[in-house]
Amino acid sequence: MAEEGLRIAETVQNPFSLILACRGASMVSLRQGQLQRAIPMLERALGLCQDWHMPLFVPELAAALGLAYALEGRVAAGLVLMEQGLEQEVARGIPGFLAPLVVLLSQVYLLAGRLEDAHQRAAQALDLARQYQQRGNQAWALWLLGESTARQASPEGEPAADHYRQALTLADELGMRPLVAHCHRGLGTLYAAAGQREQARTELSTAIALYRDMEMTFWLQPTEAALAQVEGR
Repeated sequence: MAEEGLRIAETVQNPFSLILACRGASMVSLRQGQLQRAIPMLERALGLCQDWHMPLFVPELAAALGLAYALEGRVAAGLVLMEQGLEQEVARGIPGFLAPLVVLLSQVYLLAGRLEDAHQRAAQALDLARQYQQRGNQAWALWLLGESTARQASPEGEPAADHYRQALTLADELGMRPLVAHCHRGLGTLYAAAGQREQARTELSTAIALYRDMEMTFWLQPTEAALAQVEGR
């Protein structure tokens, strides 16, 4: 659907439609971890916003591009874009739009190894999402609380697992399959660290099946490696 929208927008050559189409297609690729496709489309959409003086989508696009850069390994550049996008959104004074950007910033902090900042931003995103009844953003924030807790030097296993399970329940209810996969991977990683091999095998295998089905190749290989380690291969 995203590719079809992009083809139509290319034919019509309407800047607003083209920005929306690039935004939609890039978000699908970003969810899949196909960075070589997501990054050029996000950069194009941002360029169109600047060329045509359309600031409406700039904070969201900058934040998404920041995450893509960070996933690619350009963490410092990603943080700069991410923080700029959030500052612009804050300046608008519409707090109901902040939760998804704070979610993305928490993810970038995780990639930067700034676990405490990631945890604080995830908690902030959860508060905002609950305040404005954004259940999808609640699910992402809960997953990030699990991730940031689990990765600390002395993680509290049960609280991290609780965050993952809450995120999983909500994501499953809302049909958020990429997030469902991430939650199973998180739980599997926790179980593996605790020596609970059967539970780890079940969770990681579920995540792998979902990643394959959705062509989320970026996360597939490391999850397969984690499962192989659990199985002693």
